[in-house]
Amino acid sequence: MTRQLQGNIMLLIASLIWGSTFVAQSAGMEFVGPFTYNMSRSFIGFLVLLPMVILFRKRFLRLHPLSERQQQKLDHSSLIGGICCGAVLFIASSLQQVGISSTTAGKAGFITALYIVIVPILGILMGKKIAKIIWLYVMMAIFGFYLLCIKDDFSIGRGDFYCLLCAVAYSFHIMVIDHFTSQFTDGVLISCVQFLTVGILSLVPTLLFETPSYSAIWDARVTILYAGILSSGVAYTLQILAQSRTSPTIAPLIMSMESVFAVVFGWLILNENLSLKEMLGCIIVFLAVVLAQLPAPGSKSKTSKA
Repeated sequence: MTRQLQGNIMLLIASLIWGSTFVAQSAGMEFVGPFTYNMSRSFIGFLVLLPMVILFRKRFLRLHPLSERQQQKLDHSSLIGGICCGAVLFIASSLQQVGISSTTAGKAGFITALYIVIVPILGILMGKKIAKIIWLYVMMAIFGFYLLCIKDDFSIGRGDFYCLLCAVAYSFHIMVIDHFTSQFTDGVLISCVQFLTVGILSLVPTLLFETPSYSAIWDARVTILYAGILSSGVAYTLQILAQSRTSPTIAPLIMSMESVFAVVFGWLILNENLSLKEMLGCIIVFLAVVLAQLPAPGSKSKTSKA
């Protein structure tokens, strides 16, 4: 088995985990509120990634020895990056979790995937140029979203709307990640700190707007542990290992399968069904997302998820 094939399989497994996590999030809402769920899974994600930080740091230092001053600079910039990424991720994950409470896991997966199309548009605000063909994919995504979410009376469901706002927030999250990871930083440490930040920030609305109890959290333990351990720890680690083995063009395309897996697991586990119109919307959104990631000649594709 070649290194690239190994990387592709790792990314496919990570996408499967992320897609199935939408089901876990939906199921967990039967026991706890959205902020309690996010707080719990984020703290678990932090604890899972903590040993990964140590392991990856030792490996990195063996290959690239650093002075004590350089390590301090690396830690400082990574901590700042983790806090900033965590603040944005808190907004995105909160909107998503609230949205999932009143929509299907499959629809949430596809709507959230729109961030891949939104990122290039937001890049214009940063002075970046985008290829003209991207606008075609944006129009495709809008039409797909219309078929997927807009009702006959031209209204939109509450959960779908929150998931759309979540996609916008995730777009900013990707841009913040891109800003910090392009500097001298530790990607695993950034992710670890960002989950700690999300957990701490989620604690505030949990205490203000919800009435968390140990018994409710215990009842939701399977879904929380699944999201915290597999989605935050295992899947993210697989992504890190895979992206050093596979093509930067192929990686984001495989990761797009997350939305497809969300629909499949929603159907298998939660008995969620989409209408023909909604399925057509899913297909169009998926095509727009995939096509938007195909790099123009001479360009580099870059997608991150932490």
